Amino acid sequence: MATIRKQKDRWQAMLHEKNAGRMKLLFTGANGFVGQHVQAALPCVQLPHGLDLRDRAALTAAVAAIQPDTVLHLAAQSFVPAAFENPRETFDINFYGTLNLLEALQAAEFKGRMLFVGSGDAYGQVEERDLPVREDHPLRPRNPYAVSKVAAEALCYQWSQTAGFEIVIVRPFNHIGPSQSPRFAIADFARQVTEIRLGLRAPVLQVGDIDVTRDFTDVRDVVRAYSLLLEQGRNGGIYNVCSGREYSIRDLLLRLITLAGVDATIEQDPARLRQAEQRRMVASFEALHRDTGWQPAISVEESLQDLLNDWTEQLQ
Repeated sequence: MATIRKQKDRWQAMLHEKNAGRMKLLFTGANGFVGQHVQAALPCVQLPHGLDLRDRAALTAAVAAIQPDTVLHLAAQSFVPAAFENPRETFDINFYGTLNLLEALQAAEFKGRMLFVGSGDAYGQVEERDLPVREDHPLRPRNPYAVSKVAAEALCYQWSQTAGFEIVIVRPFNHIGPSQSPRFAIADFARQVTEIRLGLRAPVLQVGDIDVTRDFTDVRDVVRAYSLLLEQGRNGGIYNVCSGREYSIRDLLLRLITLAGVDATIEQDPARLRQAEQRRMVASFEALHRDTGWQPAISVEESLQDLLNDWTEQLQ
C-alpha cells in the first residue's frame, strides 16, 4: 500500500504542475470510454469538436494553434466487428490518422513526448505456456483492428528514433469501469443485471462464451498509468498496461449477480460467440512497474460495483 500511496503522490504532483500551467496536454479520442476518464482526471486540451484525424489540413492547423507540451493519442476505431466490416476505414483512422498527427506535431515544432495507445490485441493468439505475455512476445495480429495498431505502433517507434520528439507506446489489455459501452461484455452484463434488479427485463441473462479468462484493469488505473508514462516512460519504450491477474468472465458475471442481489438464469446466445476465441489471457506489467512504480490500485469488486451504480443512474 505504501508503494501505491507514493505513486498517487507523484501523480498528484504531476497534476499540480499541469494545473500551474507549465504543461499543456493534448489528447485525442475525447468521446471514447478512456477519453471520458482522461478528462475527469487530467487537465488537458482536446482537438476541436468534430475534427477527423483523416483531415490533414484541419489537424495540422489545430495542433499549431494548441502548441501542446505532451500528447496522449487515444483516438481509434477500436471495435473489432466493425473492423472486419470495414478494414480500410479502420486502417485509415488508426494508421493514417496517427501519421497525420505525427506530421502535424512535426510541423508545429513539437519537442515534447507523445504516448501512443496501441492494444494488447497485437499479440494475437498466445499459447498458454507463454502466459503471462510480456512485451517481447511476437506480434501475431488476427483481426484488422489489431493489424492497424501494430502498423501504427511500428510507425511511432520509427518516429521516436528519427523525429525531434519522444514517443512512448502502450499495449493496454481489457478495461473495466463506469461509463463503458455495453458493446463490451462486462459492461453489457452489468446493464442486464441492473435491468433485472429494476424490473425492466425478465431474469434471464444473454451471454456469449463466458468460460474464458481475461486480464481486466480499471479504466481509472489505466489513465493513471498513461499519466505516469508521459512523465517517466522511456523513449521508444513499449509497455503492457494490465492487472497481471487472470479473471474468468463467468466469475465476474456471478460477482455482478451477487453484488446486485438478484436471481437470474444464464443463457448462451450463439450470435454473441466469436471465432478463434483465446481461451486464457493474462499479461505482465513488470516493465511499467519498473519504470514508473505503477501497480493496480482499484479492486475488481470496486470496478464492478461502480459499473452497477453507473447503470442504475442511467436506467432509473
